[in-house]
Amino acid sequence: MDAQYFGEIGIGTPSQTFTVIFDTGSSNLWVPSSKCYFSVACYFHSKYKSSQSSTYKKNGKTAEIHYGTGAISGFFSQDSVKVGDLVVENQDFIEATKEPSITFLAAKFDGILGLGFQEISVGNAVPLWYNMVDQGLVKEPVFSFWLNRNTDGEEGGEIVFGGVDSNHYKGEHMYVPVTQKGYWQFDMGDVLIGGESTGFCGDSCSAIADSGTSLLAGPTTIITQINHAIGASGVVSQECKAVVDQYGKIILEMLLAQARPQKICSQIGLCLFDGTRDVSMGIESMVDEKSDKSSDGLHNAMCAACEMAVVWIQNQLRFNQTEDRILNYVNELCDRLPSPMGESAVECSSLHSMPSISFTIGGKVFDLTPEQYVLKVGEGAAAQCISGFTALDVAPPRGPLWILGDVFMGRYHTVFDYGNMTVGFAEAA
Repeated sequence: MDAQYFGEIGIGTPSQTFTVIFDTGSSNLWVPSSKCYFSVACYFHSKYKSSQSSTYKKNGKTAEIHYGTGAISGFFSQDSVKVGDLVVENQDFIEATKEPSITFLAAKFDGILGLGFQEISVGNAVPLWYNMVDQGLVKEPVFSFWLNRNTDGEEGGEIVFGGVDSNHYKGEHMYVPVTQKGYWQFDMGDVLIGGESTGFCGDSCSAIADSGTSLLAGPTTIITQINHAIGASGVVSQECKAVVDQYGKIILEMLLAQARPQKICSQIGLCLFDGTRDVSMGIESMVDEKSDKSSDGLHNAMCAACEMAVVWIQNQLRFNQTEDRILNYVNELCDRLPSPMGESAVECSSLHSMPSISFTIGGKVFDLTPEQYVLKVGEGAAAQCISGFTALDVAPPRGPLWILGDVFMGRYHTVFDYGNMTVGFAEAA
C-alpha cells in the first residue's frame, strides 16, 4: 500500500543518517533525540547525538508539534543538514524527546522534514528549504515531487530541490497561485463524480498539496457522495435519516421556491444561525458546564445533517429528478457517511464499475480513475481495498478545505514554485 514516502538525510559532522518524510504540510524538521528516554518509539529509530557532532550549536528552547495523529515534543538544536549532495549550514531543528508510541512505533521513518512556509513553523524556526535558497544551494527557488505509485518499482519516488525532472511528467504543468502562505494552499473549483458536477466547490474551495498525507481528504458532504458512488462502506447516521424523513420534503419545496440554501436550516429551526455552526459551537462551550450537553450535541448533529441534505437535494434538483427519487438518494447517502478521518472499505472486484472522480484546478479538470484512488492491501484472495477518500471538515474562513495527499500527487507530478508562489500539476510519468 502506497501510504508512506520517505528518504534519507544526514545531520551533523560526521553525518548521522535519518529517514524522514518530506512533508509539504508542515514546516519543521525533527528527528528523535538521544535524550529521548521514555518513549518506546525512540528505541526503534535512529537518534541524534549532539555530543558526536563538531558542527552542533546548542539552542535548548522547548517545542511541541501537533500532527493529525499525535504530538511530539522536545527542544531546538542547530547543526548542518545534508540532503542529497546539498549541505545546509546552521539549520534549526527539533530533537524529539517524546513521541506518541502508537503513531511512530511502527513507522518506517525516524522523523519529518517540513517543506511548508515559515508562517506555520513551530517556534518560527526558519525551514530547511528557506535556508537552501538563502545559502545559494539551489539553481532555482523551486522543488518538485514525483511519487511512484508502482509498488514494485525500484524507486519510491523523487524530490528535486532546485528544479524539475522532465522524465517524470508528460505535457505542461498547470500553475495556480498560492492563496495563503502557511500550507501550499490554492483555490480549487468543482469536484466531479463520473464527470457530473457535485456543485459543491462552484464558488471555489481551498485545497492544499500535502505530501505528508496518504489519502485525499475533503468535506463530509462530498466524501459521502463519493462513498455512495463507489460503494464504500460508511456509518449510518440516524440524525441524517431523521432530517430527511421529517424535513426532506420541506427542504425540497423551499429550494424549488428559490429560498437561499444557506438560510434553510436556520429557517426550519435545525441550526441556530445560517451557515455559522462553528460560531454556535464556540458559544456553547462557554455555557454552564452543568447544562445538558447531550441536547447540544444532538442539535449540532441535526444542524450538520440538515446542511448536508440541502447541498445533496440542491444538487439532485439540477438533474430534474422526481421528488421520490431525490429523497431516496439522500436517504441512501445517510447510510454512507464516512467515519471521521477514518478509512472506508470497497469491494476489490467492483473497481471496473466505479466512476472517475475529478478535481477542477485553474479551470483544468484532473481525473482520478478507480485504480488510482483505491488503495490495495495484500494480494490475491486476501486482498483488501480501501477508498483513498477520507472526510475532514475545516470550518470557514480556513475551510472548506481539501487536502490533496499522495493519492493525488502520485497521479500528478507536483511543482512547488517558491519564487513565483505557485503550485503546478502535470500528469506523472
